[in-house]
Amino acid sequence: MKSFNDQLKPVLEGYAAFLEKRQLSDLKHRPYLIRWVEEFLFFAKDRTGYSFEQSKDLFLEEIGHRPDIKPYQLRQAADALQIYYYQYRHSDGETNSHSALKEYKTEDLLNRLKEIIRLRHYAPATEKTYLLWTRRFLLYHQKTGSSSQPSRNDLKAFLTHLAINDKVSASTQNQAFNALLLFFREVLHTELQNMAKTVRAKRGRKLPTVLSVQEVQLVLNEVDQTYQLMTKLLYGSGLRLMELLKLRVKDIDFNSGLITVRSGKGDKDRTTLLPESLHEKLKKQLEIVRQYHQKDLANGYGEAPLPDALSRKYPNAGKEFCWQYLFPAAKVSVDSEDNKVRRFYIYEKTLQAAVKRAVKKTGITKPASCHTLRHSFATHLLINGTDIREIQELLGHKSVETTMIYTHVVREFKTKARSPLDEM
Repeated sequence: MKSFNDQLKPVLEGYAAFLEKRQLSDLKHRPYLIRWVEEFLFFAKDRTGYSFEQSKDLFLEEIGHRPDIKPYQLRQAADALQIYYYQYRHSDGETNSHSALKEYKTEDLLNRLKEIIRLRHYAPATEKTYLLWTRRFLLYHQKTGSSSQPSRNDLKAFLTHLAINDKVSASTQNQAFNALLLFFREVLHTELQNMAKTVRAKRGRKLPTVLSVQEVQLVLNEVDQTYQLMTKLLYGSGLRLMELLKLRVKDIDFNSGLITVRSGKGDKDRTTLLPESLHEKLKKQLEIVRQYHQKDLANGYGEAPLPDALSRKYPNAGKEFCWQYLFPAAKVSVDSEDNKVRRFYIYEKTLQAAVKRAVKKTGITKPASCHTLRHSFATHLLINGTDIREIQELLGHKSVETTMIYTHVVREFKTKARSPLDEM
């Protein structure tokens, strides 16, 4: 009879080959992922009757209390186990997943996709969008009367339907394609080739909506007092809406004049400008946050949600003032993840509505929104002579080509051309 070590060897070798084939980690990190899976399998072998999720949580809790384990290692271990169970074990190399998937219900497929999205640390908004497109595609597939696993042809038909029948914009169709690309590759384990032949909505160059300095001033003056500081930060620091709302107390550095954005788009950290003119107002806001926090602690809660696995490593960190949201909600609510009472950040739609109201009051006819203030921040920096590379860093763009779109907007602002009608 083979020992457990002998049984484990081909599993770990297959997992290593899977990581290499899918390029799911850097070469230098791969041995650590394999080691975490090996340690977990030894941990779980004597815990019969437990589900994978239960065993995983117990395992992470145990290693999280080790004094030598750092938060990033705990996150690495969680990622290794998610890849092992939800991707490797359901790949062609481990099980006959293609025949098994035929028996899965829509919710099973969506739950699998949700696990993969969370493994990749996508933003909650991205998760919601991808799940909606996948659900819509599966519903379309069912309406065709097919009971088999969705194929490339089904995807082509769906994208063609979006372009021809629903007349969606190019960006909407591309969003649907990106969502379903992940679904096909990671859930159905189907590579999509020759998809360029699909009917795709053509996308021309679109310039972002930008307000002039005078228009921005008008909007800021009209915003309700409750939301004025937030709106000024959107423009003064070039923040995305959710980056602003998820700011913590510790992210504000008055001495260096910088704001640290944690886990922004693409799960990247960056720093951006903290306007000097807002220092005093921000200090007053911090006092408001402190009062909320003291009240919450007195009522038996006051624990802010922590990112990743930090709550396991530092169980009491969430109750520290530095982790509280800079713009807290007026009321506490129950966290659906762990049923704890928490004070989250304000609801994003209330700020969006406040900006919309302000724009309407000014009489500005441009379709301006919260994100327009970010576009205006970048354009005005460029007009004032700031280097395009520096603007790229402040905005958190992956490629300078994304930032270059503002050079076209600047040309519109600086145009020297004069209508021939005005010369008559």
